[in-house]
Amino acid sequence: MGKKICGTNYPLSICFIVVNEFCERFSYYGMKALLTLYFVTYLHWDKDLSTAIYHAFGGLCYFTPILGALIADSWLGKFKTIIYLSIVYVIGHVVKSVGAIPTVGGRDVHIALSMLGLILIAFGTGGIKPCVAAFGGDQFEDEHVRERQKFFSIFYMSINAGSLLSTIITPILRGDVQCFGGDCYALAFGVPAALMVVALVVFIAGSGMYKKNPLQGNILLEVCNCVGFALRNRWYRSKHEPRRSHWLDWAEEKYSKRLIQEIKMVLRVLVLYIPLPMFWALFDQQGSRWTLQATRMNMAFGDAFSIKPDQMQMLNALLILVFVPIFDLIIYPLVGLCRIKITPLRKMATGMIFAALAFGAATLVEISVVKTVVDPAPAKNSLLQVVNLAGGDASVKVLGTDLFPEPIPYFHDSPTYETFPLEGPAKYAYITVTSLGADTECNQRFEEEEAYSLILFPGPAGTQCKLVEDYIMKNEDGNPLVRYSDVTCCLKSGECYRLDLGLLDFGAIYTIILKEESGKIVAHKTEDVKANNVHIAWQIPQYALITAGEVMFSITGLEFSYSQAPANMKSVLQAGWLLTVAFGNVIVLIVAEGAGLEQWKEFLLFASLLLGVCIIFSIMTCFYTYVNPEQLEKFYLENSGKEGDNNENMKKKNNDVPLKKTGKGTRL
Repeated sequence: MGKKICGTNYPLSICFIVVNEFCERFSYYGMKALLTLYFVTYLHWDKDLSTAIYHAFGGLCYFTPILGALIADSWLGKFKTIIYLSIVYVIGHVVKSVGAIPTVGGRDVHIALSMLGLILIAFGTGGIKPCVAAFGGDQFEDEHVRERQKFFSIFYMSINAGSLLSTIITPILRGDVQCFGGDCYALAFGVPAALMVVALVVFIAGSGMYKKNPLQGNILLEVCNCVGFALRNRWYRSKHEPRRSHWLDWAEEKYSKRLIQEIKMVLRVLVLYIPLPMFWALFDQQGSRWTLQATRMNMAFGDAFSIKPDQMQMLNALLILVFVPIFDLIIYPLVGLCRIKITPLRKMATGMIFAALAFGAATLVEISVVKTVVDPAPAKNSLLQVVNLAGGDASVKVLGTDLFPEPIPYFHDSPTYETFPLEGPAKYAYITVTSLGADTECNQRFEEEEAYSLILFPGPAGTQCKLVEDYIMKNEDGNPLVRYSDVTCCLKSGECYRLDLGLLDFGAIYTIILKEESGKIVAHKTEDVKANNVHIAWQIPQYALITAGEVMFSITGLEFSYSQAPANMKSVLQAGWLLTVAFGNVIVLIVAEGAGLEQWKEFLLFASLLLGVCIIFSIMTCFYTYVNPEQLEKFYLENSGKEGDNNENMKKKNNDVPLKKTGKGTRL
């Protein structure tokens, strides 16, 4: 009998497990929140590749739990599996952090270390995922059911707390702390690494108090062996022997009828899992596509504070804590009062609809966001704007075009670029400038798909022109860009001035013009690319919708799965559920790299696909009959000890297990 907490039935060992889970989830979500911007701004990958790698990592994190469960149940046990894979986890974090130090090797070294670190983290977090919660449940005696249920509530609260705090803190460490001349990714990844070390140390510290159950074999492996045996038997013997009522019945020669019937129940649920990855394909884009969308939005909340684009993910963790009691205590009872029968499968289908609506909202936001983006010039064209510093209005004529029909005022900030046709990959163009009553000609070379500013300024022989290549791509982290970063200028006398540039708004690209006027340096600012004019608060509706969908889909789905399977098969369904998340990430990976759509069209595609999948899922559920595993247990207890049944009686037993229907037949 282990130590208890203050005379209660709660084992003292669960304190170490809860703290371990909080630190581990802080470590995982804090690191994952930074990944997309890390790929884009540090490794300089494009947005599609960054999204693909992000979801490849997410998918691997949900494939590896099956490996962790096999190791724990068949070889090491839960305790040793958690320790050994946590060590792998820590090593992955350390490697990932070292890869984020600019002075360690070149770009190829950074990529190699980052990918190695992520692979190790995926095996670590995925491997311990099926073990920690189950190991916590093992600490309770069988009669302490209520205490075990409360433990799981506290356990999952620690998960959300770790997720919420980490997605607030690590983006601040990234953006507000400067190291090596830029965003401090090394520190932002290093803190989650330190939390994972703490998680491991805390877990080991409680080793003397843990209740460690002996190995009992892996039920998932047994299920796979039974299914494989049935398929082989059917393939080789079905042509020579009478047909059996179900293909799994071909395993009766080796496996018990009870196991076969339980597998049938599980397979009926797993068939319903087939459409589910599409929900996760949308849900997991909060950390990829939605974060990239946030970088092109205005993140300032007045003069009080501004939010980081990768901090918006914390809304999901925050809203889940708010929505769960609201749905359980208010929404579901109100719907019940309207005489609408609420079944788990109906909740899941409704959750899909909410997720699709979230991407509909994201589509509308994206359409507004892209209005401030300057599209690159198409092939055989370039973009051109004029900055007039000549001292008066200037007329600009580009030979063979009518790009600037009106005179350009002095220090006028052009609202847009003009498209200049080149008729080839490059072109020399004669430009005539008329200013202050005199004409000046200049010959400039333009290249396709580039943007230029033609700067007019006074010279000894009249107005002169200079062609400057512009950078028109918005900053990937949402911050403004300026043409010159150092705006401290010195006059010939040696006197220095620090210039006030005014507001540098999110997403804008500025050209700072420095000009001596009346013995002083004066800065004139032009906005080459418009600032982000859609506020980041417009992302709140899509986060609220996706979180509402998660409450109805994810939480209900787990409850439904557990209610429809015998006790010893729950781990099989958990493995199946985690695989739906993994395959959802694979879907995003394929679309991001293969579709090549504009972002708003991609959002609309995902919303449409999920609505289509929701219809298919709803049709599938019409053919599902709810079962009661307790009745199955009672059935086998009543019929235990009866041997020697003929083949017909065995078929009858397998087909006549009591089923529990809801309402009239089986409906969504």
